[in-house]
Amino acid sequence: MGVVTGIPDLLRDCAPPVLAAVVRRYGDFEACEDAVQEALIAAAGQWPQTGVPEQPRNWLITVASRRRVELLRNEAARRRREKAVRHEPAPQVRGDDELALLLLCCHPALSVPAQVTLTLRAVGGLTTAEIARALLLPEATVGQRISRAKQRIRDTGTQFEMPAPGELGERLTAVRHVLYLIFNEGHTASSGNALNRVELTREAIRLTRQLHRRLPDDGEVAGLLALMLLTDARRPSRTGPDGTLIPLAAQDRRRWDATAIAEGVAIITDALARAPIGPFQLQAAIAAVHDEAAHAEDTDWPQILVLYGMLHALAPSPMVTLNRIVACAMVDGPEAGLGAMDQIAEDPVLARHHRSAAVRAHLLELAGDRAGAQQYYRLAAQLTLSRPEQRYLESRAAQLL
Repeated sequence: MGVVTGIPDLLRDCAPPVLAAVVRRYGDFEACEDAVQEALIAAAGQWPQTGVPEQPRNWLITVASRRRVELLRNEAARRRREKAVRHEPAPQVRGDDELALLLLCCHPALSVPAQVTLTLRAVGGLTTAEIARALLLPEATVGQRISRAKQRIRDTGTQFEMPAPGELGERLTAVRHVLYLIFNEGHTASSGNALNRVELTREAIRLTRQLHRRLPDDGEVAGLLALMLLTDARRPSRTGPDGTLIPLAAQDRRRWDATAIAEGVAIITDALARAPIGPFQLQAAIAAVHDEAAHAEDTDWPQILVLYGMLHALAPSPMVTLNRIVACAMVDGPEAGLGAMDQIAEDPVLARHHRSAAVRAHLLELAGDRAGAQQYYRLAAQLTLSRPEQRYLESRAAQLL
């Protein structure tokens, strides 16, 4: 038996490969997931007293397999299968199991919210209560979402197996998107009193790191991991002691995580040198330019503007357009940025987005229009649901009185 330390983290790390192994052996995602959850509960209760087994994954697989057999024993329609299963050895963890499980959770038949929730539960190992707290949802809502997602997978008849080579690319696109959504919600919560939800950013980085290990030649997976590391590296200085938002230009860069920055820069440098360029790689490259500037005034804005131009051509979106305008203003002056803002004033997405109002306020302030800046800072504060962002924007407006 091993040393009794870090059991919750150990169980979280073990949960995905154990679930993948049990699902691969017995099928029926929902029943296997229930069996693994019971095994995890049993371990959480026993290991602090008895010690961690030398092979904790095998212990969990054995307990979960026994529970799955018990469930089969209670199903009259499967009595014949139960006899065969009882005498078969427990399944072993295979190298591609976790990737297959991640792809299953991001099945195209599921909605994006269902993909996010099921990924956090089955691959991330978070409990229903933990997911509810992280996403600021009622626990009952999360439970229903998970149940419906598993029912949907069962209804589609999807097997636990790697997709055909022709389907892998599309499924990986969904996986990367889901991991990116999880990270973004953790990095800047869309609502609530906290700016960061560290449990989400940490889980997104962990899962993306695992995906990168499985697919080291996928440039976009590498770019996504680098982007997360380079962005999360600034977290220690993004808020003040009272939770107040601190913008990038005002952050104490000495508090940034230098180890994460070095790793992120190394990953994106390698990816750009050997893989086709993709949107996540370009976003990571932009983050690297920011992180490598010792002071805000040292930021290479011309390079950032070029990178945003490439990103806009490759994967245009309202937020890319907005960020490109900011870079343009930093290179050519606030008047140029305000002119570009006027050109997108009718964009249906940006028109009522708080970031659009905040950017216009910032550019008006740089241009010397204090009254206009105050007006748009207040509008931005009204449009966001994040209390830290509201407090920051309101304080900016107050400073211009």
